[in-house]
Amino acid sequence: MDAIRTEGLTKHYTKGFWRSRPYAALEDLTLHVGQGEVFGFLGPNGAGKTTTLKLLMQLIFPTSGRAEILGRPVGDVSVRRRIGYLPENPYFYDNLTAEELLIYFARVFGYSAQDGRARASRLLDEVGIGSERRFQLRKFSKGMIQRVGIAQALVNDPEVVFFDEPMSGLDPIGRREVRELILRLRDKGCAVFFSSHVLSDAEALCSRVAVVVKGRLTATGRLSDLLANRARAWELVVSSVSQPVIDRIAPRLTGVTVLGEGRFSLELPLTVAPEQLLAELVATGARLVSLNPVRETLEDFFVQQVRATDEAGIVRERTAS
Repeated sequence: MDAIRTEGLTKHYTKGFWRSRPYAALEDLTLHVGQGEVFGFLGPNGAGKTTTLKLLMQLIFPTSGRAEILGRPVGDVSVRRRIGYLPENPYFYDNLTAEELLIYFARVFGYSAQDGRARASRLLDEVGIGSERRFQLRKFSKGMIQRVGIAQALVNDPEVVFFDEPMSGLDPIGRREVRELILRLRDKGCAVFFSSHVLSDAEALCSRVAVVVKGRLTATGRLSDLLANRARAWELVVSSVSQPVIDRIAPRLTGVTVLGEGRFSLELPLTVAPEQLLAELVATGARLVSLNPVRETLEDFFVQQVRATDEAGIVRERTAS
């Protein structure tokens, strides 16, 4: 059984006042997420990520299509006890302390006062909130509110967690702690579905990702499959090379980085045989340090998907006109 499944999920709005017209915030989204999987839902701002999460939380309703969580329709009350959710901009009653807030959420889920206090203490420790837990939330920074929001999403030990931009407002230490927390959730068998445009986090955490651009799914799959065999250049690092030699071969290179005295990192296009260039350099007294293919990162893949969608949209507009 999949933890999350959508089939043809679509959400249209109308925009404009005098001459309203339809706007597709999400179009025909079909995907599935397995149990115990960290799944990254990626896209630029306005791509439809938050719309998708709101549909899964039934904060808004689809124009067409359907979605299931843990094998049940998203509106099923029994499922809601088994999921956690962090919205993009969490906001809580700010006269409460962080500790009081988590105890309140624990009581809503039916835990006793004693169990609620224990859960609040444990989760605040996990997200790095120390003595500040007894401060009113109005005194918290955005990053601290984000940590509290992550804690409240986990108060019921959910089987599926939805995070909308979980790294928003966090400093580097906070981001690292949240990454470690997500991996611990995965190891316990919890499915983690998070939207983000911080691609380094997705690349470090996710086994599979989906890329959505302008409301449409443009790619989905395992990172190892999406990025496999996608070398874009060669990186040749050499030492004991003079600048005149580098100047002579520069027209055949796509990039040169000076690493130190007589030491360079040379980027060659795939059309240039590195063996031939290396032989020329060795003949001048150069020494080989390393030779590696430069493979595409998730960021490279993401940018290609966005640009391809933009170009396709421009072509359609020109054809229609």
